[in-house]
Amino acid sequence: MADGAHAVLAGSRRPGPVPGAGRMLRRRGDTPLAAVAAAFTLAQLLLVRPGMGLGWDETVYVSQVSAHAPAAYFSAPRARGISLLVAPVASWSSSTALLRVYLAVLSGLALWAALRVWRAFFPVRVLALAGALFATLWVTLFYGPQAMPNYWVAVGALACAGCFLRARADRHDRTARYGLAGSAAFMALMRPMDAVWVVLPLLVLALPRRRHPLLVTLLAGLAAGSAEWVIEAYVSYGGLLRRLSDGSAVQGGLGWHFAVPDQLRSLGGRTLCRPCTGAPPHPVVTVWWFVLPLLALLGLTVARRERRATPSALAAACAATAAFPYLFLIGYAAPRFLLPAYALLVLPVADALPHLVRSPRGRWRPAVLSLVVLAVAAHLAVQYAVLAHTVSRTTAAHREWDRTAAELHRLGVRPPCLLTGDNALPIAFYTGCRSAATTGPNANATAAGIAEAARRMPAAALVAGHGSPPAYARAWAVHRFGDLRLYVAPSAAPGAASASAESPGTPVTGVAGAVPARGGRDT
Repeated sequence: MADGAHAVLAGSRRPGPVPGAGRMLRRRGDTPLAAVAAAFTLAQLLLVRPGMGLGWDETVYVSQVSAHAPAAYFSAPRARGISLLVAPVASWSSSTALLRVYLAVLSGLALWAALRVWRAFFPVRVLALAGALFATLWVTLFYGPQAMPNYWVAVGALACAGCFLRARADRHDRTARYGLAGSAAFMALMRPMDAVWVVLPLLVLALPRRRHPLLVTLLAGLAAGSAEWVIEAYVSYGGLLRRLSDGSAVQGGLGWHFAVPDQLRSLGGRTLCRPCTGAPPHPVVTVWWFVLPLLALLGLTVARRERRATPSALAAACAATAAFPYLFLIGYAAPRFLLPAYALLVLPVADALPHLVRSPRGRWRPAVLSLVVLAVAAHLAVQYAVLAHTVSRTTAAHREWDRTAAELHRLGVRPPCLLTGDNALPIAFYTGCRSAATTGPNANATAAGIAEAARRMPAAALVAGHGSPPAYARAWAVHRFGDLRLYVAPSAAPGAASASAESPGTPVTGVAGAVPARGGRDT
């Protein structure tokens, strides 16, 4: 199939196949891609600490399937795909290290599978280089082993575009059809809106009458993947339009926002830039971000000369539509938002780099080669430096949450229990409690409901800095712990926790459980 698809899309003529040669070439072609995927997995395990602890958004996704703590507040934009992905481990183990190893291995396999789809359209050396470029970005390494959906949308987008090209080139390729539907469904399961943006160029190409089967396949995949999200919208959020509206509100109101400067500020390792103020990082940290689209344009020129313009152009188009809402429609930034765009854009970039160091006659250009090698080495050094800084800072923050949970346990706040206040949502997961908030995007309770719950189970209000405790907690015992003041309800006296008949997963009266009406931190 690989030779046939390439001939259709590139317009080249090739000699007839030698018996058995196809299988041999496929095996040889798999080796560089497998090596890149294995190195990616190994790099995650070595550079991103398996015991880093779970982040804010991770605690939300993992808690939906974990027995360690009650299901956290689940905001309107979120989808449950990542919770399903981590369920094979998180449903029976509370080990963060085990979860990280599982996701690192799975992310490496997913990268290999997504790159493999494109073997019909690019030389293996180009695909291996593309995979290496994507896998060595600090943001890819950082989020590969995390319980976050963005990396999985990225590999789904890469596989979806490749399967579309294969199915378009050969209408009898059932594997490509199944792959197209499956990868579209996978993306929609992870993040429905991101999936729609990614496939817009594919939908345009599938519109002509003779391509209607591809359109049906693609729409069927999107519908299957987003079905749970849509059904949940009507069951728990007041309808699809209400959920979309609430999701927009959580993200600050979707509309025209020039977020390019925000994305630049986040490249220095700010995992969430909201509000995104301050100066951008040093130009040495951001220069690769400007070089990437320039190299992609050069790659499109190279692809046209090599008679593979359609695959390169489609990858670039899907990258552009995937990035558009996060560059121009949202008022804040996170580097992980652009992972799908990076995964697709590295294909034309990898096509361009070898042609920079060789002349049209195939001869090496020593001066250019030296410059490219130095530039790549500097790029990798910068990526590692940002990654190390981000991992160190994130690990310290998560350990502080863990220490706060241990202090709350010492004070008698043990499951079943309730936390409210600053960073209550992630700390509640570490403590094994339910979290509640009366204001803000995570509002899921009333003050009266929290006060009533605090009379029946251990509860605490967390107050940072010089903030004031909520009215219902002013008479509670106060304990200082680091930058926090912990207001602990009388029900958390030693032995009080065991007196409660409620289990950790039991909803608290007046406090919404896993499915709220509005809000959320991310996503």
